[in-house]
Amino acid sequence: MHKSVQDIINMKKEKKKISVITSYDYTLASLCDKAGIDVLLVGDSAGMVMLGYENTIPVTMDQMCMFTEAVSRARTNSLLVADLPFMSYQASIEDAINNSGRLIKAGADTVKLEGGSIMAETISAIVDVGIPVMGHIGLQPQTTMLSEGYKVQGKTKDSALKLIEDAKELEEAGVYSIALEMVSHEVAEIISDTVSVPTIGIGSGVNCDGQVLVVQDLLGMYEKIKPKFAKRYMNLSEDIVNSITNFKKDVESSTFPAEENWFSMNNDELKKLREQIGS
Repeated sequence: MHKSVQDIINMKKEKKKISVITSYDYTLASLCDKAGIDVLLVGDSAGMVMLGYENTIPVTMDQMCMFTEAVSRARTNSLLVADLPFMSYQASIEDAINNSGRLIKAGADTVKLEGGSIMAETISAIVDVGIPVMGHIGLQPQTTMLSEGYKVQGKTKDSALKLIEDAKELEEAGVYSIALEMVSHEVAEIISDTVSVPTIGIGSGVNCDGQVLVVQDLLGMYEKIKPKFAKRYMNLSEDIVNSITNFKKDVESSTFPAEENWFSMNNDELKKLREQIGS
C-alpha cells in the first residue's frame, strides 16, 4: 500500500523529514520508489529534462498525463503528485477541476499548481471535489521567469510578508502541503513554523519539512542547467558517455557482440541447412 496524503501530513506532526524526488519515467521512478522515497513528483520540468524545451511553458496536459501514467506504473510505496502545466488551470476553475481530474485518472494521487493567494479560490474548488492539492509559492517557473527570471524570493521585508500571507491563504484554501521554491531560508523557516501543513523546500534551506530534487540532477545526468540548490550525488553523465563510447569502440573492433551475446543453431540443423543451400 502506497503512502497517502494523511501519511505526509502526519510526518510533519511527528517531525519526520519528507523526501521528494521529481521523476518522469518508469525506469528511474521504480528505482526511487524502491529506495523508499516518500513522494514522487511528476513535474512539468519534464518539458526541459525529458523533452528539451527551454522552460516549462510549452508542456501540455497530454504530455503530463503520459509522464504521470509511466510513473504510476512504477510506484508501489510513494505518494504520487503531478504538476498542472501552464494554462491548464489559470483560465477558469472549470479548467482546473477538469485537468486535475485527468491527472488523477492518469494515476496521480494529488496535483500541484503554482500561485499564492490569487489561486486560493481555484485550489478550494479542486479540493471541494475531492482532489488533494499541493501548493507552490516562491519562484514559480511557469510565470515568475516571464517578469523576473530565476531569482531568490523573500529577500526583502515586503516580499517576505507576501510569501507568508500566501502560505496562510493556501492553507486556508485546503492544500495539504506547500512547495517553497528558491525562498530565502529565513522566510522558509518562518513559513514552515507558521502553517500546519508540510512545506517542501526547493532551494529554500534546511528548515522546510521536506526536500525535493530532480532525479536527473541528483544523479548528474542533466547538464544544461545546474542550479545551486541541486546537490549531485553522482556524475552519471560522464559514466554514461564513457560506456556508450566503449560500446562504439567494441562495435567497430567486432569485440561486441561476443559469443556469450549471440544465439546458435543446433549443429545438425546447421549441417542440413548448408546442404540444402549448397554451402
